[in-house]
Amino acid sequence: MGTVKWDMIKTIGDQDDVEDASSDSDVEVEYQPKKHKTKGDTYFDDEFKFLTMASEYNHDTWDDLQKYIKRKGTNRTDEKIEKSRRYVKSFLPDVTSEEHEDYNEQSDCDSLSEDELKKDGIKDRQKLVGKRNKKKKEVEENKNEITVEDEEEFFEDAPPFEENASFYQMNISRPLMKAISALNYVHPTPIQAAAIPVALLGRDICGCAATGTGKTAAYMLPILERLLYRPKGFTPITRVLVLVPTRELGVQVYQVTKQLAQFTTVEVGLSVGGLELKVQESILRKNPDIVIATPGRLLDHLQNTPSFSLSDLEVLVLDEADRMLDENFADQMKEIINMCARTRQTMLFSATMTDAVNDLASVSLSKPVKIFVDSNTDVAFNLRQEFVRLRQGKEQDRDATLAALVCRTFRDHTMIFVRTKADAHRVKILLGLFGLKVGELHGNLSQPQRLEALRQFKDEELDLLIATDVAARGLDIRGVKAVINYTMPPTVEHYIHRVGRTARAGRSGVSVSIASEQDRKVLKEVIRKAKNPVKNRVIPIEILDKYKERVDSLRNEVKCIMHEEYEERQMSRTEEFAEKTEKMAKTSIGTLIKKKDEKKRDWFQTQKERGEAKKRSREAFSAKIEKNIKKKKKNKEEDVNEEEEIENQKKMQRVANFQARSAKNKMKPKKMSAMSDFGQGGKFSSKSAGNKQKKGGSVFDSQFTDVSKSGVKKYRYEANQAKRMLAKKKSALNQKNQKAKSTSSKNPNSQGRGGGKRAKRR
Repeated sequence: MGTVKWDMIKTIGDQDDVEDASSDSDVEVEYQPKKHKTKGDTYFDDEFKFLTMASEYNHDTWDDLQKYIKRKGTNRTDEKIEKSRRYVKSFLPDVTSEEHEDYNEQSDCDSLSEDELKKDGIKDRQKLVGKRNKKKKEVEENKNEITVEDEEEFFEDAPPFEENASFYQMNISRPLMKAISALNYVHPTPIQAAAIPVALLGRDICGCAATGTGKTAAYMLPILERLLYRPKGFTPITRVLVLVPTRELGVQVYQVTKQLAQFTTVEVGLSVGGLELKVQESILRKNPDIVIATPGRLLDHLQNTPSFSLSDLEVLVLDEADRMLDENFADQMKEIINMCARTRQTMLFSATMTDAVNDLASVSLSKPVKIFVDSNTDVAFNLRQEFVRLRQGKEQDRDATLAALVCRTFRDHTMIFVRTKADAHRVKILLGLFGLKVGELHGNLSQPQRLEALRQFKDEELDLLIATDVAARGLDIRGVKAVINYTMPPTVEHYIHRVGRTARAGRSGVSVSIASEQDRKVLKEVIRKAKNPVKNRVIPIEILDKYKERVDSLRNEVKCIMHEEYEERQMSRTEEFAEKTEKMAKTSIGTLIKKKDEKKRDWFQTQKERGEAKKRSREAFSAKIEKNIKKKKKNKEEDVNEEEEIENQKKMQRVANFQARSAKNKMKPKKMSAMSDFGQGGKFSSKSAGNKQKKGGSVFDSQFTDVSKSGVKKYRYEANQAKRMLAKKKSALNQKNQKAKSTSSKNPNSQGRGGGKRAKRR
């Protein structure tokens, strides 16, 4: 036999040098201006894999939604922006024809000058802990103490869960485990580890966890596990209803559910506004196992789709429950809950869950289990929070500040939140004129346009997405690096939902808020509740002035584009009206009668009731605002009254201290002065002695050599006073003893009785 050669792995010796390949995870990312690489310089993707089948290559995650979308979402604003940029560039000096042709390929923000690469100033903002903040904490603690007893009666505490548990320990079926592995879920998040076992028991749940922690899978996995054991061969019925506040969130929950149920026979239906009505009706007539819906469109189908009902509902889920339970959805939620089965399981999930017993009792919860993994006011632990302050009277610098942030630092994978739909469209045009790839998401767009903008941003066809609070709740867009608040939201809860679009699922992220003097209150609350220090970003003045000039030069172009769009809208409306009148003229009277006889879609409220409901909600909202204003005024008055009382007490204390000092000084003997004050007429006069001295008298004679009886008595006053007090006490004691002796001599029986008693005791 020949010798066998073994390839042995050499071990590391004691003296060998080993390369350090570890990375420092504690180093904080510096978000500073830098030059951006063009798409031609991108590196090869390390996660690239060859596909084995053509079907995998052609697979599109939006395939399931295509049946709900019949018309394509087109937006011609980008064409107008490009046209305007070409027009502006053609009038700029020192531009050759070649540069003019390549203008669309390279934006203004691609080539930053050296002065624009100057770093922004960043300072840590310390928490402000004052008297008012302490008072607020005490009030909140008192409120919590008051409601603890009610919560203990209404809620039940969740059983303890293992933080290091795996999906294999939760008794989940094989089809779901296969889907979990396909979605690359490794370990359950804390909310999943806590909620899944309780939900499998059929208990009602009130869950609260931070954004991006997998709440959708936390309630959908136990639901799918339950549906796998449904009886076969029976008439299909809708067993699960998931209610969401926005259309985009409904689409996202639908996609996640389809992915989790891809290896099962569970049918899922979508019912949200803006998508094809007939397609939704045909799907709901088949009674899918799970229906994901917004309240308005669901009520529309319940009234007008005869074969669809909620009478056999087994599970009701409210995603973003605090939003579903507010005044805007109050009437709709009452109507839906009255249609649901009484014996259902109800689950509520949100990132800012309200723990008010009255609100939760309105959903008819039965002994719910409270699972609060995170606090109601906590942002993600790996989120870096920054703000840029606008000084008073500098509100017009907001656009320039945003442009400086976006062009220099936060160039891609950024969401920008604005307050109104008009601001969203205007800012989209402005940043588009800077050469950035921008999309918009708000209520003025059609639903196909909104879904198309969301898809383009997810597929990195757009660098920036400008959105209203429609996109603030629940949307999970992978890869969002930064969130910019163009205007601060009205409350801290809205702020938490906005900044929750980044730093999801353990990733890092940054949020930058442009705050003016009006946003001071919300900003203070954010700083007070932040676990990590909040940064104050200061943009250099010369750079801000440069971007101001650019923004001012583009304002006319923005107005022209918006005016052109307005004219196009008016023209399209006129054309539609003309087409309608032409059709009506061509149609016969019989067809018109048939159209009149056709049944219109019903609504659970009449037009009058709907108007009254809106009026009530407005009145309730205004009453709430007035109540808050009165509360603020009352708190201010109480603070003023408390300050006045404290000031009065301080004054009284000062007066009392002065009186005590003056009385003490009067009791003391007068000090001897070596020299008298220089009086009137050039003669000495002793004022310190208290008595008027004769003119020309000597201080030595009057104070030091006075051996008269009165003088000696004055300097021995305290000693004599003590002797007199001692003599008084002795005389009072003697008088008391004499009185006791006289009473004992007058009553001899008293001593005999006492003596007899003592004798008996002995």
